[in-house]
Amino acid sequence: MIVQCRDCGKKNRVPPSAEGSPRCGNCHRPIAWIVDAGDDTFSDIVEKATIPVVVDFWAPWCAPCRIVSPVLEDLAHDLAGRIKLVKVNVDDAPKLADRFTVRHIPSLMVMNRGEQLAFRPGAAPKHELRPWIEEALNRRS
Repeated sequence: MIVQCRDCGKKNRVPPSAEGSPRCGNCHRPIAWIVDAGDDTFSDIVEKATIPVVVDFWAPWCAPCRIVSPVLEDLAHDLAGRIKLVKVNVDDAPKLADRFTVRHIPSLMVMNRGEQLAFRPGAAPKHELRPWIEEALNRRS
């Protein structure tokens, strides 16, 4: 994934999994970490992450998913260095949808080192999602 730094404008390649969180190669400020995961990659990308992960269970045909996606990406930029945003297409990852009992999309989950901290179905505006994410971050051990 290529992410443009909001501070200096430099484009950065961001790996799906790594220690810590990504920083801009030019100005060294934290940058958004937004990646896709599926049934085969979820463990490495989400459960082994060293920072909290916001998981977005979505589908390309889902209108509310398309509405909340830019909101989540904006929050990933706002909370750069504090969270990783992982998008899971439930059509491509049915085992994950079953594992986490995803019955509505979008559904959002916050995880920290493999532990589920929060889960909520449905889309919501930024002013509701940010406090929900920050509350979950405050609960991590």
